[in-house]
Amino acid sequence: MGRLVRSCMQSILKLVNSLIGMVGMAMILYALWMIRVWQRHMADLPFGGGSDYPVPWFIYTFLGLGVTLCVITCTGHIAAETANGCCLYLYMLLVFLLLVLEAGVTADVFLNRNWEEDFPVDPSGNFAQLKDFVRSNFEICKWIGLSIVSVQGLSLLLAMILKALGPHQYYDSDDEYAPDRVPLLRNAVVVGDPVYGSNRDAWNIKINDKTTR
Repeated sequence: MGRLVRSCMQSILKLVNSLIGMVGMAMILYALWMIRVWQRHMADLPFGGGSDYPVPWFIYTFLGLGVTLCVITCTGHIAAETANGCCLYLYMLLVFLLLVLEAGVTADVFLNRNWEEDFPVDPSGNFAQLKDFVRSNFEICKWIGLSIVSVQGLSLLLAMILKALGPHQYYDSDDEYAPDRVPLLRNAVVVGDPVYGSNRDAWNIKINDKTTR
């Protein structure tokens, strides 16, 4: 029963963890597209004027977050497959830090009226486009954000349950025995005369009968 519950928890954790990986891959693809657009914009500037522009921090931050989500996904798959305590602790730590970061940014946006001043100027304009998109589609973006946070919280909960269940246990089969039963097999004593001894005595009796005749 314990093996069945553990297998179910591992499968569910892999499925939920895959959703986080899909979000990370989408962020990476979108960041690569923004980098391509930015490079084209810089190439259109005359006399190499692009060197005077600051670094587009929003694009690289978006890319870094996507890569971080993919790394967390790989760690989660390894932890779910092996059910190793160290891997599960590392995965839970990464997900917890991600949730803390998201909570801090969300609190700053909703509680601080001048939150835009906390971020540097984005020369690419993608940060302003994202703000306009979120404001115009606030309900959709709100549910998307809540879904992503719920998936991360669920993955953290599943990792805690899998850690509480413990690693894989030994099982009985035709060729393997549990370690606590091995001493019983080693200390087993054969009771009675061996079979081969009686067979040899019977063979000797037959030979003696033939010689007497």
